[in-house]
Amino acid sequence: MIRFNTMITCALALALAACAGLTYGPVKYTNGLMTGANGMTLYTFDKDVAGSGKSVCNGPCAALWTPLTTSADSKSGGDWTVITRDDGARQWAWAGKPLYFWSKDQKPGDVSGDGVNNVWRAVRPEPRPLTGNMSL
Repeated sequence: MIRFNTMITCALALALAACAGLTYGPVKYTNGLMTGANGMTLYTFDKDVAGSGKSVCNGPCAALWTPLTTSADSKSGGDWTVITRDDGARQWAWAGKPLYFWSKDQKPGDVSGDGVNNVWRAVRPEPRPLTGNMSL
């Protein structure tokens, strides 16, 4: 029995050591909002089709709604996917929807983009366990 408990303890210690460097998503959660590392609110666009792997906000749209981009070595996992934009940049998507910042938000906590043209939504995820091993 002691040997079994020791094996279990060792397995848990190894699992925790393996998880020590993990981050869960490239975002923060502040006052019920999903925000970037900079504290600025993230948004989704109703015209983006969840799970399509595409953003339809390009050109002038992307100048106003800045994509949450990522590096070439970031990997999809859990709720997080990496899509390739029309310009070749890589962008984070959450629950299949690409994520954006609104250029008119001035400071962390602003949500002035919520409801713009009735197609932009501030991301307010319901509390649930975070999944995925991402790196920016």
